[in-house]
Amino acid sequence: MILGLALSAVCLQLCAGLGAGLAAQNQAKAPATATPAPAAPPANRPRFDYGGNAAAIPATFIQNVVFFPIRLNGSKPSLFAVDTSASVTSIDPSRAAEIGITPNQSYWLLFLGGAIPLASVPAAARDDFATEIGRPYEGTLGADFLSAVVAELDFGRETAQIFDPAVYKYDGKGVVLPLRLSNGMPVIRVKFVSPRGKDVEADFAVDTSMLAGIVISEKYAEARKLVSSHGKMTKGYDPQLAGGEDVSLFRLSNFQIGRFIAPDIVAEFSHSKLADAGDPKLAGVIGGGMLRRFSVVLDYPHQQIIFEMNSHFKDYDEEDKSGIALVAKGPGLKTFEIVNVAPGSPAAQAGIQKGDVIAGVDDEAAADMTLASVRNLFRQVGHTYKLLLQRGDQTKQVSIQMRRLL
Repeated sequence: MILGLALSAVCLQLCAGLGAGLAAQNQAKAPATATPAPAAPPANRPRFDYGGNAAAIPATFIQNVVFFPIRLNGSKPSLFAVDTSASVTSIDPSRAAEIGITPNQSYWLLFLGGAIPLASVPAAARDDFATEIGRPYEGTLGADFLSAVVAELDFGRETAQIFDPAVYKYDGKGVVLPLRLSNGMPVIRVKFVSPRGKDVEADFAVDTSMLAGIVISEKYAEARKLVSSHGKMTKGYDPQLAGGEDVSLFRLSNFQIGRFIAPDIVAEFSHSKLADAGDPKLAGVIGGGMLRRFSVVLDYPHQQIIFEMNSHFKDYDEEDKSGIALVAKGPGLKTFEIVNVAPGSPAAQAGIQKGDVIAGVDDEAAADMTLASVRNLFRQVGHTYKLLLQRGDQTKQVSIQMRRLL
């Protein structure tokens, strides 16, 4: 209720003084390939309440993907995913119809404490988003939005702030890295030790919409002979890559961003184009599973990205210990369907099959759980769970004990 009143007040204030200028806003442009991040154009300058220059956002964090509550002019609020892989801000067509928004028109994007004008907000469906994340898809905040502000995403506290780039100056204890764009995505230089024990320095894209922590391009690794046949690996499956892809999971002895060195990081080799963000010169992509260890400042206007480690930085990177890959389907996204079972895994040994639906875990019904909570259960080493499975017209119960696969 407080959020609704505050946003309505912002809308009235902005629409009264600025409504006549909407049509004059410059057309938002997608960033050019492999060029420095553009400065925020004056027409897209954010406006903050009461002459301020910052706003705290009541963000929602789901599986390390960050969502901002956004209103388009006077619409009802929608949760828009902060997505550094998207060149433009867009809204789901069904959500647009539901809240009475006409796509491809200019709008004020209102957040608690301020607003940003965009010349156009197109409609774009992301059919797999809901099944992969476990919540309905409503919209995306892309590079046109991020180029107009400085956005701080604190994964430790699960908070977010937006700053006016005209006055923003970082004075914290993090590392400030230069940022360039490749195919619209921010790219940074990192260091890591390959499975062969080779010290590597390479470029990685940063994708705030990706669930995995580190994805390394299989083509890049093979070309530079980074893969060792003697290192410990296990087969896995990533539902988010290319609509679902078999991957090889392994551990990097360390992964370094600036001066911050994280040990024993779970990574995956992938042959999909998403693994190098469409740029063969990139070694891979950094996603939410790694970003969760930091407070990340996306400062496109000043062509920099800032990492400040949080209380989760030294957490041991727990891989899935079941061998089950899950997605959410059906009403309320409460149908947890198994889309892959890794060979030789606890799930395979328990007789669990692809296509089975998890109807309950121990004494808790699936209707009372979320996709994220079920996935987290399967990362608990040593635990034994009783799974209630739906297989076609049959219901069966199996026991499965978690064990380390890496």
